[in-house]
Amino acid sequence: MTDAAGHIGAEAGSRSAGLWAAFWNGSAGPVLLIVAAIVLFWYAAAIWMNAPWQNQLNSRAGTEVSTIEFIGQTWSQKKPKLPAPHQIAGEIWQATVMTNISSRRSLAYHSWVTLSATLLGFAFGTLLGVGLAVIIIHNDASDRSLMPWIIASQTVPILAIAPMIVVGLGAVGITGLFPKALISTYLSFFPVVVGMVKGLRSPDAIELDLMRTYNASAFQVFAKLRWPSSMPYLFASMRVGIAISLIGAVVGELSNAAGGGLGVRLLTGSYNGQTIQIWAALLLAAALAAILVFAVGLAERLVNSMMGVRA
Repeated sequence: MTDAAGHIGAEAGSRSAGLWAAFWNGSAGPVLLIVAAIVLFWYAAAIWMNAPWQNQLNSRAGTEVSTIEFIGQTWSQKKPKLPAPHQIAGEIWQATVMTNISSRRSLAYHSWVTLSATLLGFAFGTLLGVGLAVIIIHNDASDRSLMPWIIASQTVPILAIAPMIVVGLGAVGITGLFPKALISTYLSFFPVVVGMVKGLRSPDAIELDLMRTYNASAFQVFAKLRWPSSMPYLFASMRVGIAISLIGAVVGELSNAAGGGLGVRLLTGSYNGQTIQIWAALLLAAALAAILVFAVGLAERLVNSMMGVRA
């Protein structure tokens, strides 16, 4: 019986060790380790940054507290310089799950406003980028004339362009989602057009010569050779474009506080000194960008499987 119990215990220990090894050798273990390190550093930084103000509050109140109580005070200030992670998590929970989604105080409502402008601008930017790339690779004059202007367009700071677009379109009665989507389009089309130009030109000369040998038309060369060859470049560009499109939507919202969105939450939080609200909106925007990039990755896998490409 003792030998059997020892054998079972050894087998359970071996399985447990194998599970831990698989966990840490996979992708989840290192990511969780980095997240834990960031959270610990964040809590330590919150103590350091919030301590001066807390010392002033305690001095004015004439109270002396222990170190543990002082640390807890730095993590529970109403308007801290750096909110603790649990304060931000509580704000996100309160402003999403515990608040009516149709309320202007709901982060879910503002996230949807930002997401709508992001997706619309990303769709416009992708279509514009692909269209310009097709024109550029089929026309040398367009290549020489368009590409310099496309590159130069990205040298103008978006913070300078966004108010001009929002105010200019508002003057002619165009408000709401479209101006923000236009700003997202301005940012997102550039990586797509650059990536697609490279992708559509990626087939080797011998492959193009083979298509000419088959007497393929220009459309057949495009549809059967250039377009499939450009897919990896397209999705790589779309990953960058969707993230930049979200930034464009947020920047556009900073210029139009009446329209709502995560940018508006950042702006109002800044005006009122609500750092917890600022960080909650910021982290929610980052999570939204991560989800969108992940969705583009899923779309790439789907397209690759339909085209018979092995991962």
